[in-house]
Amino acid sequence: MSHIYVYSPSSAVRDKAAVRRGIARLKAAGHEVELDPDLFTVHMRFAGDDDTRLAAIGRAAASGADIALITRGGYGLTRLLPRLPYKAMARSVRQGMRWVGLSDFTALQCALLAETGAVTWAGPAVGEDFGPQGGPDDIMLACFEDLASGQGEGAGWQLPASERVDTMRPVHGLLWGGNLAILATLAGTRWLPRIKGGILFIEDVHEHPYRVERMLTQLLYAGVLGEQKAIVFGQFTNYKPAPHDRGFKLKTVIEWLRTQVRAPVFTGLPFGHVPTKVALPVGAEVHLAVEGRDAFLLWGHRH
Repeated sequence: MSHIYVYSPSSAVRDKAAVRRGIARLKAAGHEVELDPDLFTVHMRFAGDDDTRLAAIGRAAASGADIALITRGGYGLTRLLPRLPYKAMARSVRQGMRWVGLSDFTALQCALLAETGAVTWAGPAVGEDFGPQGGPDDIMLACFEDLASGQGEGAGWQLPASERVDTMRPVHGLLWGGNLAILATLAGTRWLPRIKGGILFIEDVHEHPYRVERMLTQLLYAGVLGEQKAIVFGQFTNYKPAPHDRGFKLKTVIEWLRTQVRAPVFTGLPFGHVPTKVALPVGAEVHLAVEGRDAFLLWGHRH
């Protein structure tokens, strides 16, 4: 099984019990789990001050592990971007390490891709995904094990009936994206990859649809969305509608976006702050295929 290095690059771990359960479950699955010494360090809201978290990332890169896995997201990586050990991280990727995470981890993924072209993985975190009291989601586990074994070849999901496509030529492009708030934050910086003809996937949590639209507008006006071959919505969860929305909802935002870009816009990708999530290779060339309501992101040609 895999050697997994667990570290905390963003917010401080608040639910230590969940992280410990997640670590125990990874070990029970046969993985060798190495814990960063500052795993549970706290500095204000962060998992240690900036130097501490940078050192943890450096230790992960130097660990020789097969997988570097975050404890949680939150906030903290954007302030580290000028100082990340890009060469060491890219070297670890060339040597076979898979860097895995989501949410705030999007900042590291985008920056590493922009600086070096290295492929990372959008996937689970130890606490929220491996550590729930009721146990991990079966699909998430299967996708993670495929990632760990190098056997993953793609991800599939079912589109809403309104998005059914009878005939569509497969779209080929570089897969990238992640948390929408982070992507919007990086717009105009050197750490948002300049990708033309890509397949962009997005997700977020605690963001009302009007805020989702505002962030999409920023990326649209920055010229990012118009250069993509396809845009795929993951899961947007845990927001509260307001009485004065008067019918304005996420579907409204998606329909508006379709009037602004020429690329197809699909929804329903099982990725985000939800138990059921696939693992996606950020920075890899993929095929997006749609047959009726069945959608597929395929990267088996990488192996």
